[in-house]
Amino acid sequence: MLTNDMKRLCREIVTLRGMRASAMTELQQETKSREMAVKHLCSHFGHVRTKMAKQAKQVRMAFLDNLKTSVDALRKNMTDDLAGARKAWAGKTVKG
Repeated sequence: MLTNDMKRLCREIVTLRGMRASAMTELQQETKSREMAVKHLCSHFGHVRTKMAKQAKQVRMAFLDNLKTSVDALRKNMTDDLAGARKAWAGKTVKG
């Protein structure tokens, strides 16, 4: 009877060790799979970030170009107004 119990316990230990080894192997495979998924996600984030940065730069450059054009137009109008005022103060006729 003791021998049978020892044999049964030995089989259970061997079975549990096998299950543990199988679980460890599965865990390692899942870890590798997760690692690849994280690498892919990080790569995707990098590409999206680069694309967004390029788009944001284009928007800023367009805004600055428009701002420069607007400021140049305002400066020209101011210069023309001052020139007209100087002529008027000097008593010269202003031609429209």
